[in-house]
Amino acid sequence: MTAAPPDLLPGTLDLLILRTLQKDALHGWAISERIQQLSEDVLQINQGSLYPALHRLEHQGWIEAEWKVSELGRRAKYYRLTASGRKQLTFETREWERMQNAISRVMKLA
Repeated sequence: MTAAPPDLLPGTLDLLILRTLQKDALHGWAISERIQQLSEDVLQINQGSLYPALHRLEHQGWIEAEWKVSELGRRAKYYRLTASGRKQLTFETREWERMQNAISRVMKLA
């Protein structure tokens, strides 16, 4: 029996996108593919979740977009982190680690 992809906790998709864009500018499909690949196919981000999140992050000033030609020769919107996005990624990463540690403690002791 194949397990359904897990639902992400609120805010987790933003963190995953910011982290994925930490090193390279990527277009939306590549962001989704990278997350799926790095999670070993556990996390699958659909377009209905990805693009609203990208627009939200762009509106908040954490990422910026530029139209370029993709590796397939098509125009694609490439996203990259801004300086503000890098600061937000640092903050979100600390918060994620704090929550992860708290949940782990509860799971071990409950």
